[in-house]
Amino acid sequence: MFITFEGIEGCGKSTQSRMVLDHLQQRGVSTLWTRQPGGCHLGVRLRSLLLGREGEGLTPLSELFLYLADRAQHVAQVIRPALAAGTVVLCDRFTDSTVAYQGYGRGLDVSLIHQLNTVAVDGCWPDLTLILDLPVETGLARARSRNADQGQTEAEGRFEAEEAAFHQRIRDGYLALAAENPSRYIVIPADGAPEEVFGRVWPTVCSRLEIIEQQ
Repeated sequence: MFITFEGIEGCGKSTQSRMVLDHLQQRGVSTLWTRQPGGCHLGVRLRSLLLGREGEGLTPLSELFLYLADRAQHVAQVIRPALAAGTVVLCDRFTDSTVAYQGYGRGLDVSLIHQLNTVAVDGCWPDLTLILDLPVETGLARARSRNADQGQTEAEGRFEAEEAAFHQRIRDGYLALAAENPSRYIVIPADGAPEEVFGRVWPTVCSRLEIIEQQ
């Protein structure tokens, strides 16, 4: 089972995906947590360029191809082997981030991005995508506060520095994707404390993995 977590900046997808990881491992389920960019050696090298201020000169097209290169390597080196071994893979961002950010956000051709994603993943698509949704203002406030607290404003704050309209286009893009394919996408309201949001995420994961929770 391949599960991806998506959403705007500050939506809590990293927190929620790690909470799911902990709960699955506690139940003896073989589980791998990974992320894009940064889930393979190439991704680690590209992450600071793509997310940090040193990448401010990237054109939208250059940005797109760097994400695709990371994705192709990540699938081949990490995700596909784990799935072949029967491991549940949880990925913090995947193909839909590129559609939302570089397509809806940057204005690149969405149909072209879909085609390029198809090449990059080589048939390795998520079984379930959880979109953690909340207002842009809330997400940006969370993300900028987090980066400031962790001293990550320069290292990973390039997208958080974008204007609110950019992030609204991204949110709209995610919701459009969910409306087009409700069998794969589940939109989860991401307002509230992490434990409250997890109470919405976990039942969906249990249902797809056919895990029966003891009352």
